[in-house]
Amino acid sequence: MLIIKELKDILLASFENNINRFNILISEDVKKDLNKHLVNSGTKLILNLQGVHFIDSSGFGALVSAYKTSKLNNSFFKICNVSDETMELIHITKLDKVFDIYDNIDNCIISFE
Repeated sequence: MLIIKELKDILLASFENNINRFNILISEDVKKDLNKHLVNSGTKLILNLQGVHFIDSSGFGALVSAYKTSKLNNSFFKICNVSDETMELIHITKLDKVFDIYDNIDNCIISFE
């Protein structure tokens, strides 16, 4: 589901190339992948949503779980490369007020400095 790369002290999680829908079929696996890193205090994790054009309620649940896990464990969870369609859903659900969202990976990395 997710490909995790290390960029110095930051973990970059990206979906495999063929995934464009973050839905119930993959949400539980994604949640587990994100949370296993975010339980470690100080972890800096970026979720790259490039190529994802739809998120259902279970996908949003996985994102909220990652956010909560990061807050409970003093780690950092940020999101980048959100498509217009997905950003509209995030805005409708008011999660844009919760998540730390950036236009691209570079700006997201800079935000950790």
